[in-house]
Amino acid sequence: MASGSDRNPIIIGGLPSQVPDFDPEETQEWLDSLDAAVDERGRERARYLMLRLIERAREKRVAVPEMRSTDYINTIATKNEPFFPGNEEIERKVLNATRWNAAVMVSRAQRPGIGVGGHIATFASSASLYDVGFNHFFRGKDEGDGGDQIFFQGHASPGVYARAYLLDRLSEGQLDAFRQEKSKAPNGLSSYPHPRLMPDFWEFPTVSMGLGPLGAIYQARMNRYMEARGIADTSKSHVWAYLGDGEMDEPESLGQLSIAAREGLDNLTFVVNCNLQRLDGPVRGNGKIMQELESQFRGAGWNVIKLVWDRSWDPLLAQDRDGILVNKLNSTPDGQFQTYATETGAYIREHFFGDDQRLRAMVENMTDDQILHLGRGGHDHKKIYAAYAAAKAHKGQPTVILAQTVKGWTLGPNFEGRNATHQMKKLTVADLKGFRDRLHLPIPDKDLEDGVPPYYHPGRDSEEIQYMHDRRKSLGGYVPTRVVRAEPLKLPDDKAYAGAKKGSGQQKIATTMAFVRVLKDLMRDKEIGKRFVPIAPDEYRTFGMDAFFPSAKIYNPLGQQYESVDRELLLAYKESPTGQMLHDGITEAGCTASLIAAGSAYATHGEPLIPVYVFYSMFGFQRTGDQFWQMADQLARGFVLGATAGRTTLTGEGLQHADGHSQLLASTNPACVAYDPAYGYEIAHIVKDGLRRMYGENAEDIFYYLTVYNEPIQHPAEPADADVEGILKGLHRVSTGEKGEHAAQILASGVAVPWAVEAQQILADEWNVKADVWSATSWNELRRDAVEIEEHNLLHPEEEQRVPYVTQKLQGAEGPKVAVSDWMRAVPDQIARWVPGTYQSLGADGFGFADTRGAARRFFHIDAQSIVLGVLTELAKEGKVDRSLLKQAIDRYQLLDVSAADAGEAGGDA
Repeated sequence: MASGSDRNPIIIGGLPSQVPDFDPEETQEWLDSLDAAVDERGRERARYLMLRLIERAREKRVAVPEMRSTDYINTIATKNEPFFPGNEEIERKVLNATRWNAAVMVSRAQRPGIGVGGHIATFASSASLYDVGFNHFFRGKDEGDGGDQIFFQGHASPGVYARAYLLDRLSEGQLDAFRQEKSKAPNGLSSYPHPRLMPDFWEFPTVSMGLGPLGAIYQARMNRYMEARGIADTSKSHVWAYLGDGEMDEPESLGQLSIAAREGLDNLTFVVNCNLQRLDGPVRGNGKIMQELESQFRGAGWNVIKLVWDRSWDPLLAQDRDGILVNKLNSTPDGQFQTYATETGAYIREHFFGDDQRLRAMVENMTDDQILHLGRGGHDHKKIYAAYAAAKAHKGQPTVILAQTVKGWTLGPNFEGRNATHQMKKLTVADLKGFRDRLHLPIPDKDLEDGVPPYYHPGRDSEEIQYMHDRRKSLGGYVPTRVVRAEPLKLPDDKAYAGAKKGSGQQKIATTMAFVRVLKDLMRDKEIGKRFVPIAPDEYRTFGMDAFFPSAKIYNPLGQQYESVDRELLLAYKESPTGQMLHDGITEAGCTASLIAAGSAYATHGEPLIPVYVFYSMFGFQRTGDQFWQMADQLARGFVLGATAGRTTLTGEGLQHADGHSQLLASTNPACVAYDPAYGYEIAHIVKDGLRRMYGENAEDIFYYLTVYNEPIQHPAEPADADVEGILKGLHRVSTGEKGEHAAQILASGVAVPWAVEAQQILADEWNVKADVWSATSWNELRRDAVEIEEHNLLHPEEEQRVPYVTQKLQGAEGPKVAVSDWMRAVPDQIARWVPGTYQSLGADGFGFADTRGAARRFFHIDAQSIVLGVLTELAKEGKVDRSLLKQAIDRYQLLDVSAADAGEAGGDA
């Protein structure tokens, strides 16, 4: 083997390997000492000494490489565990009652005639992890602040309900209405944590796996942001996120760890329930998920606490002077540990301890039953308390606690550690009896044999129930609880919107810039200006928002510790600990998480924030649509801007950037109020009404989505007779045809309105057609109104039948109706059913591509000349014009030749 000096240098942890050895003799003495330790005391002893040296080096601030993972044992040594302040016997009784009621609730929900199911095993494994939090750590909201923010693992909801039942927060009737939200209303309990369905109970929706950890990170960051900006005192709030080890495979679970470490979010703790199982089998059957996660979190800069074994292992580990037990724990794969959870003590003795004489000697005085009950750390209250206390005390880093448990713990041999445990929802009589005996509950056999199994309550005056109430009182109230303390905001008057209503004069600006101007004026408002939270994924300049940099500044808790390269410029990049703008980097998922945290601050901390999230239109609803559902479920409010919208408007970018469908995706979200405005004055009215609906009296749990474009156009001033109701409801006339024998109606939205106006002029000048142009500010809202009215009419046939708004608006409008937009036809087709008379739509169906705007619009046949053809076609169908005119129009405008189209307006950032 080559000597040390002959080997290739290895760089570990960024330490310099080419530094010359100034004292080779001293170096050799150190190496000889290590060799002697290995030769005389063994590799394990030498390893121990090396680890101690690394620990001491860090204490002395000597740079040493990070360890990717540590031994498969508890991070906190037994000697370093703090005093456990609780009554462990009472807490065991409380937990046993909770375990029973959680399992029975799911089992009763699976009874014949109901069969709505539920999940038992997840809470069974994590029950102790929650119980220690409830009894000793989770702060409530009774002190008037936001308390702690707790992201409960979605599948553990039965356990949270079961505990609430013991505390008289939920009734037996409500437990029996689990997953029967409508048929058992108002008692129905949601399947998972759903604030929209239970707005006084749950705070955070988490069952869409991966979004819980992502949301928790940005909630912790939002807490710091609010405190830094003087909006709320969040210094006492701690964010807890309960997660599953299988869930950590979701890219959202680990994708934003770095921001938590970079900003030193020591107000955040992840608790990962490592029961080693996914839904169908082991998470890492051939590997070790706890070790893998430890290396990932350590590498991201987190403080890692491993909670692997319960106290029954302490005497064995104390005997392990040669490290043979630790080595066995290190080398045993998770799939085997899962098997040990389902086997007998004799099997464990033979297969775990039996292959080494020293291991066998360690357990020779233990019975098979004692070996069987060598437990996992996530079920030991004292060990859990030590981990939580260490996490709360740690400064400068977020903490992750990796707690090993057994899935289905205490539920009996048919459940514990079985691959099918996640899908098992029903307990047999034998299972119930074994479960009852395991929990030492005084429930007679006959109560388990006749009908549905009973819930167990030790009595309101019992020692354990009083203990539960006392613990919650000392911690500031019951959790989970959602409280809305925020008062309505004093909203700006019309002066704030005057600029947008004046139009752009001779200047051409994009609707993105029109919106930015409205936002800039609103951020100057003395009452609500500071509550706006601009959010963008590294494209503020793209959206014309770099003008905000000097005044609003970019939030960075460390400030700006460098000289900006553009510091001499008027719009220089500027970071500040009190900055207002959130610049989350190239992460739509992170930005949406910030949006949700800010948009729900009115409930979380009783202080409304007004998030304004501006993003590349294609990468919003398409990429992070699941989070917009999370936003709706969390009752978050705010403005979402799909900038650079349209399938043909963003020239040159091509297929992956061409959004022709986000309005359709937005229509699927019941909480989303979506608009596609054409002019600045429309934007002004929409934003004003959005602030009223979301932050005024009787605030609604909705959010606004506006698609805006980067094509410069001239914006007209608001007309004196502006149809504000029409703007807000989705349809208003912007131009009336003045000459022509035949009438028609052109409905357009967003960037297509100018094309429609051009088509109106061509129709009048060349085809003797008088066309009115309508701005369809919201196809979605028109449809929503019509659907609601249609349902009302269906259920109230005896009443006078209502008429949808779109039908009312177009009832007297003469001629065929032709709709056009820069969206696929399915967007305007949403209203086809309720449009009186003949209706046709033009749209950009298919994939986008890179070309000039004119060529793209000619290809999709949505440009002004194609609109003319569309109107003539519908008139021909009605017999108003001869069909020969259609071929004339196609030839005159060369509609079959893409290259013949005018290139259109070039460029147009923001």
